[in-house]
Amino acid sequence: MHAMADFTCSMVSTDRLETNVWTSGPDDGVPLLLVHGNLVTGGWWRYVADALPEDVRVIAPDLRGFGRTEAKPIDATRGLGDMADDVRALLEALGLADTGTVNAAGWSMGCGVLMQYLLTHGDDLASLTLVAPISPYGFGGTKGPDGQACSDDFVATGAGGAAPEFVQRLAAGDTSEDDPASSVRLIMRQFFGARDNVVNVDEDFLLDEVLRTRTGSDFYPGDGATSANWPTLAPGERGVLNSMSPKYYNAAGIVDLARKPPITWLRGAQDQVISDTSMFDLAHLGQLGAIPGWPGEDVLPAQPMNEQIRAVLDTYRARGGVVEEVGLDNAAHGLPVEVPEIVAATIVSRLVR
Repeated sequence: MHAMADFTCSMVSTDRLETNVWTSGPDDGVPLLLVHGNLVTGGWWRYVADALPEDVRVIAPDLRGFGRTEAKPIDATRGLGDMADDVRALLEALGLADTGTVNAAGWSMGCGVLMQYLLTHGDDLASLTLVAPISPYGFGGTKGPDGQACSDDFVATGAGGAAPEFVQRLAAGDTSEDDPASSVRLIMRQFFGARDNVVNVDEDFLLDEVLRTRTGSDFYPGDGATSANWPTLAPGERGVLNSMSPKYYNAAGIVDLARKPPITWLRGAQDQVISDTSMFDLAHLGQLGAIPGWPGEDVLPAQPMNEQIRAVLDTYRARGGVVEEVGLDNAAHGLPVEVPEIVAATIVSRLVR
């Protein structure tokens, strides 16, 4: 296993931007690309990295708009394409592009980045582990296992649904627990933190990484647009939350790839972020009465995220791919810090050496 002190970060120059990269393991080790989720950084993989075999070379970048990486705007009209292309540029700079030797794991939004990566540079990847992934049809605004759009303007998706008070406190670097509904620390702890494993992680380090998230129209949450439909919030064209709107993001085409790296899907049954009843899906919140005026199940149902993920992966398998689903009954969304040893073991079980 790696010593925690070996997990360090440094800047790597690519032809797209200066990328901060967290690394551990030998330079000639088995390459493992770790792609983080929304509101965090590559540093959040430190506990997974610590549980990996010593011959694994960890490469965990801070994505565009997060951590210490150069701040360049996110063009949401490309879906997660800006981030996927940044990752490709990083692998090129490290001499790992086009080798087919890179194992990869993503968490949450990071899985979306890697699924989009598969569509454009799939030959780079030897295996793929999806840890609590977003749906291949994006976040919010779709229904049914095939990701059918609920409206033409994809209302209830994108940056408009971000809570202004939370964004303000994120931008201010607020570490307090005042006003739990908007406290960055408490929201992290409740929805994507270590939960019962908090005694074994450095929560202040994790929070500091969260507070490095760039805010504003080009970053988090992005710009918003209005709609005549409930709840009047539609996606804009910039920033991270819009990049996951199904208006711009759809990676279901991975089922048509000629070369299909093996995929493992790791999920927590108590996940409140990625689920068929997500507490961040405006349609589900409307169904609960938390947002008045919900137009009903026929118009805007809660997105069946797990159903959609499973349907795409079932098709991937039916068309020749290898897929394994691993469910954890007592885990939630923050798997890399809640159960890092299980995440590491799951990745290793599919590692192509």
